[in-house]
Amino acid sequence: MSAADAATLTRPLVRRALYEDVAERLRQQIFARQLPPGSWIDEQKLAVEYGISRTPLREALKVLAVEGLVTMKLGRGAYVTEMSRDDLAQVYHLLALLESDAAATVAARADEAQRARLRALHEQLEAAVDQRDAFFGLNERWHLALLEIASNRWSSQLAADLRKVMKLSRHHSLFKQGRLADSLAEHRAIMRAIEARDAEGTRRAMQAHFASGLEAAAG
Repeated sequence: MSAADAATLTRPLVRRALYEDVAERLRQQIFARQLPPGSWIDEQKLAVEYGISRTPLREALKVLAVEGLVTMKLGRGAYVTEMSRDDLAQVYHLLALLESDAAATVAARADEAQRARLRALHEQLEAAVDQRDAFFGLNERWHLALLEIASNRWSSQLAADLRKVMKLSRHHSLFKQGRLADSLAEHRAIMRAIEARDAEGTRRAMQAHFASGLEAAAG
């Protein structure tokens, strides 16, 4: 190891860059529909609101553009990305591939502690079926936990980014009347297959879950 490398390793950690904090604030405003899909992002107004210069704001917008949450239009500035039906179908298709593969891996390889973790999150989902906002958050935690347990960091990273973009949909699948109960029933089927260590059954159950979600979101 060179002296420069050693110095880098021993250098004190510093607070993350301002633009990262700005990116997270913008991200949450987009998810909360305070900045709705298709809306123009007024950089000057936001810079004043945040009490910052436009430089970190522009860096933050570049981060969100890479994630797909923001679209940069030449000569017109930044806009919150709008999701077409084709966009939504493509996102669901990719998520179904990534997460059904992860689910099969978990069914085949997860240890008892990892299964217990998924089981506990599922039980919280059961308890939150009449609380839509809580169900949203728990649903995402369950899916991300599944990806983490599958231990493929590339799949986890791709799925996390796709899930951010999926939140841009004006017609989230869980908004549809009765969809929470249907989604929970699908989760039960996935959990049964995982508990049975049935990798292919788990894969099919996860694919069916995403197919139903897309039907509800696009309907």
